[in-house]
This record gives sequence, structure tokens and C-alpha cells, in this order.
Amino acid sequence: MPSAKELTVAIPDKPGALAKCLGALAEGGINLLGYQSYVEEGESLARFLVDDVPAATKVLGGHHMIFEVTDVAIVNLKYRPGELARAAALLGKAQVNVNYCYAARDIGATQALAVFGVDNLRKAVAALDEAAVKEC
Repeated sequence: MPSAKELTVAIPDKPGALAKCLGALAEGGINLLGYQSYVEEGESLARFLVDDVPAATKVLGGHHMIFEVTDVAIVNLKYRPGELARAAALLGKAQVNVNYCYAARDIGATQALAVFGVDNLRKAVAALDEAAVKEC
């Protein structure tokens, strides 16, 4: 399974700040493939998996937003109970530490996309290949 680039954006923890960030990405024609946000020490941190990382960094930079680009492991899993646990177990067996994970699927879809922030991308990608939905 492949790896991807993810954007982590620092957003003020106040009403409307997330909408401003999302609106800027939308105006730039950026599609979100995955998203996670949380508040830490009075600041909202948002992770975005996008369809065009260079364009997204240009948009965010143009709006003076603080962000970083990191590599993450991604995998398409069958949508059924236990698949995310199986993927996490494969990472554990490969001695890969998971720093964070988020996953989602479209309603009615048979697959889910999982994103893993890990301490060893190469080992994670190899381990997750075993969990991936194979296209025939």
C-alpha cells in the first residue's frame, strides 16, 4: 500500500477558524480525502489528506497559516468489523509504533480508507500491504 503526504495545520481554537481554513482550501480547488482535528494546549490542530499537496501548501501559505507536511501510510480496508484492528495488529507485529490514525468511508461503500501516522513509514507500508484490499 502506498504512502501519502498529509498537512497538519495550526488553527486558532475559536468559532469560525476551522471554516476559514476549509473555505480557503475549497476556494483553491482542493479536495479533502481525509480529515481529523483536535484541540491541544488551546490550539486546534487539523490533519488533512488532500488531492493536491503543492496547491494546498500554496493556499495555506497565502493565508499565512502555520502548517507542516508529513508522510503517512494509507491503506484501503474492507468495510467490516475488525479490519482496522487487523491492520493495527500487523503494524504492531512489524514493530511500528502508531502515533495516530483516522479512517472513514463513504456511505454504502465496501471499503474504508485508513491513515496512519507512524514512526517507520517504510516498515508500515510493507506491513499494511498485507491488510490492503487487492484490486482484481
